[in-house]
Amino acid sequence: QVHLVESGGGLVQTGDSLRLSCTATGRSIDTNLMGWFRQAPGKERESVAAIDWRDTTSYLDSVTGRFTISRDNFKSTLYLQINSLKPEDTAVYYCAVGPQWTPAALGSNFFESWGQGTQVTVSS
Repeated sequence: QVHLVESGGGLVQTGDSLRLSCTATGRSIDTNLMGWFRQAPGKERESVAAIDWRDTTSYLDSVTGRFTISRDNFKSTLYLQINSLKPEDTAVYYCAVGPQWTPAALGSNFFESWGQGTQVTVSS
């Protein structure tokens, strides 16, 4: 069983950048599909980025160009670089792990477990 812990969130201003981290423990995630989700107040959770074992990535259209997902398998850590933050990016951000050898894809049905989340708040 893999345990995921996110960090790096905080209160920032419009236009700032943040790098979120997600550290996995319990087993290797080198060959797993990994992803980032977010849930804003009063809204459903949405899948924003995914990365597979080949480092192929997939992004939600509305974040393409501002969000970058990456992974460091030696550190068992997943990252989400967020640039040019906007107030609408305010949400709890979650990382998630999916099956092994699965191509990058967005959507909750591709993932098996999530971390506890880290809050990102963007002030205008």
